[in-house]
Amino acid sequence: MITVNENFLKLQAGYLFPEINRRAAAFAKAHPEASIIKMGIGDVTEPLTPAVVEAMHRAVGEMGKRDTLRGYGPEQGYAFLREAVVEHCYRNRGVSIEPDEVFISDGSKCDTGNLQEVFGLDNVVAVTDPVYPVYVDTNVMAGRTGPWDKAKGQYAGIVYMPCTAENGFVPDLPDRPVDLVYLCYPNNPTGAVATAEQLKKWVDYARENKAIILYDAAYEAFITDPDIPHSIYEVDGARDVAIEFRSFSKTAGFTGVRCAYTIVPRGLKAWRKDSSSVEIHPIWSRRHCTKFNGASYISQVGAAAVYTEQGKKQIQEVIDLYMDNAAVMCEALGKLGYAVYGGRNAPYVWIKTREGIGSWEFFDLLLQRAHVVCTPGAGFGAAGEGYVRFSAFNLPNKVKEAMERIAKL
Repeated sequence: MITVNENFLKLQAGYLFPEINRRAAAFAKAHPEASIIKMGIGDVTEPLTPAVVEAMHRAVGEMGKRDTLRGYGPEQGYAFLREAVVEHCYRNRGVSIEPDEVFISDGSKCDTGNLQEVFGLDNVVAVTDPVYPVYVDTNVMAGRTGPWDKAKGQYAGIVYMPCTAENGFVPDLPDRPVDLVYLCYPNNPTGAVATAEQLKKWVDYARENKAIILYDAAYEAFITDPDIPHSIYEVDGARDVAIEFRSFSKTAGFTGVRCAYTIVPRGLKAWRKDSSSVEIHPIWSRRHCTKFNGASYISQVGAAAVYTEQGKKQIQEVIDLYMDNAAVMCEALGKLGYAVYGGRNAPYVWIKTREGIGSWEFFDLLLQRAHVVCTPGAGFGAAGEGYVRFSAFNLPNKVKEAMERIAKL
């Protein structure tokens, strides 16, 4: 008798973003005259930059000729991209990373979910609350959690670390030992950032407790404050305890192209049950090469163009556009009396709803009366209740119109 992985049956409702799309689609079908402005899902609106497009055109041309055709490439990524990543994302900030510690993939969402596979099921996982749902759901699927507690809005077996306005949306250290810690800064969904001093506390904690930090830095390109670290490896000792994820999706508009990378330092260790240590790098390399055939040559050539002189200039112009959108939202929502967070070093604006209005209730209110889509904070965890997230990934005129519509409420 074939049996099912019953851990999947623990998952609650649908994944957050498909549910947002379902509600928006149902409203659009019932009200075809409504012009809906989507500021919920963090998908890009600006096209690929000319430097990237030109590079990808060249790559397509190469694939169309027998003598320059490329079939299966190296699963870990082509050397030209791995070396560019090291030079332009780490060495330029004084961080020591080697090309063979870079693993190119088709998305950070995949990597953050897949990497938990290399760790034992008895590890205790800690996540921020609110949290990017993939971190939690993939551990539920793996069987690393207990059942869903409806009253708490949490899974048994996971340590939830509240991120609130009081702690600046950067969690305090857990009050019990944990093994695997997910951190995301600049943060999705709150838009908060972590200082070097705050990250040092986590690095020290991981070293003392033989834990590993899974650090999602997908939004580091949006940091404007020169004192905020772009990488956890800017903190002393982080190479020994941290794995870092980065993506071209939001940085270079690759949401529909797919290219990202993960840094797994050599020397990073986990432990067997007999207390002997083992390096994670070769284990992840084996997993990566076994289950993944590599990102396409065309997407990797496009990603490498991001680091050219023209590429950097063009990408920065797009990032500036999105951050201008964030500034418009922060100003407009602040004038309306909302408590506004994020939007300065991140492309997300996190606001407190009016007293007594729940996240999904506020979502429905904006959709039905302003025809604006946001993301309910409750979808990111219990501590997100009473908040909503706005994405700065949109056209400037649409952002201004959305703020005008909300003002009329």
